Amino acid sequence: MFVHLHLHSEYSLLDGACRIGRLVETAAARGDTAVAVTDHGVMYGAVDFYKAAKQKGIKPILGCEVYVAQRTRLDRVHELDAENRHLVLLCENNTGYQNLIAMVSKSWTEGFYSKPRVDFELLEQHHEGLIALSACLAGEIPRALTANDYEGAKQAALRYDKIFGRGNFYLELQDHGIREQKRINPMLLRLSQETGIPPVVTNDCHYISREDSKMHHILLCIQTNHTVEDKDGMEFETDQFYYKTEEEMRALFPDCPQAADNTVKIAERCNVELEFGKTKLPRFDTPNGQENTAYFRERCYEGLYRHYGEHPEQSLVDRLEYELNTIEKMGYVNYYLIVHDFVRYAKESGIPVGPGRGSGAGSLAAYCIGITGIDPIRYNLLFERFLNPERVSMPDFDIDFSDERRPEMIDYVVRRYGADHVAQIVTFGTMAARGSIRDVGRAMAMPYAAVDAIAKLVPMEPNITLEKALQASGELRQRYDTDPQVHELIDMARKIEGMPRNASTHAAGVVITDRPVAEYVPLAKNGDSVVTQYTMTTLEELGLLKMDFLGLRNLSVIRDAQDMIAKQRPGFRIEDIAIDDSKVYAMLSTGATDGVFQFESAGMRSVIMQLRPENIEDLIAVISLYRPGPMESIPRYIRNRHHPEKVSYRHPLLKDILDVTYGCIVYQEQVMQIFRSLAGYSLGRADIVRRAMSKKRRRSWNGKAGFSFMA
Repeated sequence: MFVHLHLHSEYSLLDGACRIGRLVETAAARGDTAVAVTDHGVMYGAVDFYKAAKQKGIKPILGCEVYVAQRTRLDRVHELDAENRHLVLLCENNTGYQNLIAMVSKSWTEGFYSKPRVDFELLEQHHEGLIALSACLAGEIPRALTANDYEGAKQAALRYDKIFGRGNFYLELQDHGIREQKRINPMLLRLSQETGIPPVVTNDCHYISREDSKMHHILLCIQTNHTVEDKDGMEFETDQFYYKTEEEMRALFPDCPQAADNTVKIAERCNVELEFGKTKLPRFDTPNGQENTAYFRERCYEGLYRHYGEHPEQSLVDRLEYELNTIEKMGYVNYYLIVHDFVRYAKESGIPVGPGRGSGAGSLAAYCIGITGIDPIRYNLLFERFLNPERVSMPDFDIDFSDERRPEMIDYVVRRYGADHVAQIVTFGTMAARGSIRDVGRAMAMPYAAVDAIAKLVPMEPNITLEKALQASGELRQRYDTDPQVHELIDMARKIEGMPRNASTHAAGVVITDRPVAEYVPLAKNGDSVVTQYTMTTLEELGLLKMDFLGLRNLSVIRDAQDMIAKQRPGFRIEDIAIDDSKVYAMLSTGATDGVFQFESAGMRSVIMQLRPENIEDLIAVISLYRPGPMESIPRYIRNRHHPEKVSYRHPLLKDILDVTYGCIVYQEQVMQIFRSLAGYSLGRADIVRRAMSKKRRRSWNGKAGFSFMA
């Protein structure tokens, strides 16, 4: 047996090309029992890799190839600190995972200088639960041997061995056909014999198969803005940096079988277990010191009386009690209080806040406490779409703020919960169909005009892939089949398509944690912002509280317009405008929608003019229908809207559900009601179906992309 312990996934951005999906499939096909991912200075893909490997029955070994500063992580003198040393760290257990997170985080937040750097202080503080390998030619020990400093290499080896403890540090043997590796490998074996530090053989995997070496060269050219023709471009010396078989690896060092055997021994020791689905909400301290649940209930009932009078209908009380009981049982009282707190702060500070959108608008408790400004009773919105006992993922309030003042909201939560308890969230730009053609064409030194012409043959459609483009565009297919250069261009672009190209900060996402964020997830820096290294979906799966603080320019525009009007009409507020003002609907019906959020595109303007809206429900329906998939129902909706006699229902039970939308299924709430009324589902079960049918999980419904007509 043999286990790969040194491998770079696509999250070693524009350097690693071992796609996680293909990696675990290859490992499973070979019968490999375990594999490690050790990306350069980051842990971006750790959780994705963990889940994918587990799904295939392969043990995931979480790790990182860190950069070790020559002096300390705080030193930044170019002549002394520009260069660093590589070191591979593998998590033996959950303690090691926590220590690796801590080190990688500090390498970014404290040690970044050209690269995220750790130092010996961090290694000594956080060595427990980690197994270290001496790394490639860029490691400290191989560098010393390359410089013919055997004693320096020996001292470095003994220092690492002392830090990590006997049996936790290994001397890494590699042979990619590089002359320098062949020269120093005997010295590494001598070091092993003299110090007792065991050897381990690895391949510095940057791609899966040998044939991928050219694709990897293209990636490096994209990263460094060079072409394959540049003599000074970055290129690996050989094509041996691939996911080799056990036979290939053992053949490299036939006289040292224990080096391969040690990979299995290390893998057997590495047992990290990640926890998913357990909510980890931050603590919330009420303003008056009252117990949280009692405080929450009081605020909700105050809002109920404010909105519906001192003697609300019993059905409203029952609905609120049902929601409160569900929220309490599922442990989300603090979640509501946290969101309410920062929405309250925004309103008190004069920061424009949106009225609420998405499934959270269906919560009466949210409306009563002041999180949302939309009456869920009036619009027949369902709480179960937001939260129900059968929901496995965390609920999610989407809150919009004025784009000009969004930073103030982040500053507030930082003050409220502590700078180390709040972070923004990473997102990755990926190489889409057209972009991958342009990137590859540039790297292949093809003329810009020729590449641009090919890229423009890819249809401008959402989520288009090159595979789909070749089917949809006859001209693209013809060029692909007849022009060898275009064929090579597109084939190479298909290999890198979808890979992450760069890391940036998510436009809205903020995570708030009860303990410091770096105790849960690794951190990085994007400019001045501290960001998590895990994406929004991963944070949710880990049970962390993720908030969407979306900066919306339209809220700033509305506030500016209100202020200008108030100069002529003192006391004017946007809330004072009646939503049933007939003049507004007449204006929209003429196509005068310039500057009106979501209504100003040519296509939307055409639909509005055909529909001739008369009330807010018409506008809501149009926005819900005007998107890929649901658009096919627009002609029917407009026809039925103007000719009610043409409305028909496939079953009498559908009438009460679909009459508000003239017999068309427009909203996800309607889907849930249909399953409840016609199939006898609980609303919780109906929500599971709704989620499976929604665009976010379109493959979950019998493997098809159907039922995409929902808003």
